[in-house]
Amino acid sequence: MGERILVASMPFAGHVGAMAAVSHELVQRGHHVIAYTGAKYRHRFEGAEHLPWTKDFDDAELNKTFPAIGDGKGVKANFANIRDVLVGTGAAQAKDVLEAEFDLVVTDHLAFGAAMAAETRNVPWATVAVTPLVASRPLVRAVSGLIADGMFNRMRAEVGLAPKKGALEAFYSPELLLAQGTGELETVQPPPQTQFVGRLIGATTRSDVPDWWPELDGRTVVHVTQGTLETGADDLLKPAMKALEEHDALVVVTTGGAPAETLGTLPDNVRAAEFIPHDLLLPRTDVMITNGGWGGVLAALEAGVPMVVVPGQLDKAQVAKRVARAGAAVTRRNPTKLREAVDQVLEEPRHRERAQELGRQIKAAGGAAKAADRVEELLKRR
Repeated sequence: MGERILVASMPFAGHVGAMAAVSHELVQRGHHVIAYTGAKYRHRFEGAEHLPWTKDFDDAELNKTFPAIGDGKGVKANFANIRDVLVGTGAAQAKDVLEAEFDLVVTDHLAFGAAMAAETRNVPWATVAVTPLVASRPLVRAVSGLIADGMFNRMRAEVGLAPKKGALEAFYSPELLLAQGTGELETVQPPPQTQFVGRLIGATTRSDVPDWWPELDGRTVVHVTQGTLETGADDLLKPAMKALEEHDALVVVTTGGAPAETLGTLPDNVRAAEFIPHDLLLPRTDVMITNGGWGGVLAALEAGVPMVVVPGQLDKAQVAKRVARAGAAVTRRNPTKLREAVDQVLEEPRHRERAQELGRQIKAAGGAAKAADRVEELLKRR
């Protein structure tokens, strides 16, 4: 024991939760963990040595560092996110990581630089898929070859590595891919090195709950969330409040960090907060309305809570497809008719039953402890 393990996470809230959980488990097992992430999230990696992210940014204000992202919406913004944030910082990430000494790397699959550093050093590395898996379907492969491969390979060339085909898939470790969720949530064939580990999340630290918390007792509760990245209240939060303002349910809205005042005047049946830990709120929730963030969806499933998903940007349409196909949610392309969707989920027990079944599978998959077991096995193999 006591090996030096570098854990790398893009400085996004939705990535940090999973990577910090693995880091904490490895620290608890006596390993020397070096956490590579942005300054905003270094406190999440308790007990680990911090390796600074030199080209740092604030995920809540991406456009200040990467102007082409703008408001984060649409095809151009998504492309700029890949080009400027993920790929654009990759070579600098690799240079940062190569300043450290390590025996193995565990990396967020979108922290490309850490994977390239491991490849350069020829040390074992494991990938944690922080979003749903991607796969080599013919269309995906063709689009990747035309658009993405050149961009990714220019990044690899900056670090002195040979080109690869497959873009995103090329940054899955060929030795160990730790995937969140379960096989029943997948719509693609997982690579053979995949190990499903359920939900990667640290223990909930008891936090103060709002003064209206007792009002949840005995009520049907609908939780509305946009996660921590897409926090514009006009996209989903305000439309959901409007659609449900005369519903019998108590509607609990979390803003993901924005002041609750940005929601304006609240209907009588709505309560709001910037943040409430899902592990406290979801056991008291009957339906969750979400834009499809992978972390939030997994939290709801683990708690056995069915969903209405109105997909946001990036991977969220794929998340919506998975959870609806699994029978634990209904989807809507936009926030219209949310009341009807909520009533459908409340009135049809099959959605809750499927969420509960998937929740049992997620818990049984082992979480951070299972992930750490597989990482230690990889160390022994190499």
